[in-house]
Amino acid sequence: MDTSADGEPANPPVVDVAALENEGDIAADYIEGLLDIADFDGDIDMDVEGDRAMVSVVGATLDELVGQDGEVLEALQELTRLAVLRGTGERSRLMLDIGGYRADRRKALARVGEDAVQEVRQSGEAKSLEPMTPFERKVVHDVVAAAGLASESEGTEPDRYVVIRPA
Repeated sequence: MDTSADGEPANPPVVDVAALENEGDIAADYIEGLLDIADFDGDIDMDVEGDRAMVSVVGATLDELVGQDGEVLEALQELTRLAVLRGTGERSRLMLDIGGYRADRRKALARVGEDAVQEVRQSGEAKSLEPMTPFERKVVHDVVAAAGLASESEGTEPDRYVVIRPA
């Protein structure tokens, strides 16, 4: 990949915002239908962050739609991605959040990543973290990269985990 003098990609990928907004619309319609069937109240917010459509459901009591450790949320996200695939013919990287679960989880994982980075810097030795979902690993990888260290995922699903290595 070509990089500029500041290390950024010389030709960053072009993001088709209209296509991502269309993904968000399809996903929002699908989620709205599920909420109606399940008789849950919730408002739906759509956004585009970077190269992903983001759909958030906010409302009173949505804990049942998150499930233990976000398991129901993960399943709903996959179903929503399938609905988008059916509507667009393209695989989606859409991110679904319900009741702020992912936003809160992202903050907690950022702290875990920052603490692990400090530990690796002090010890000079690699550190393995607990198994995580792909979303959780991505958050940690981003924190580690921002800190200038290296990380990689190891193991097999559902027990894949992040290993942080000194620079």
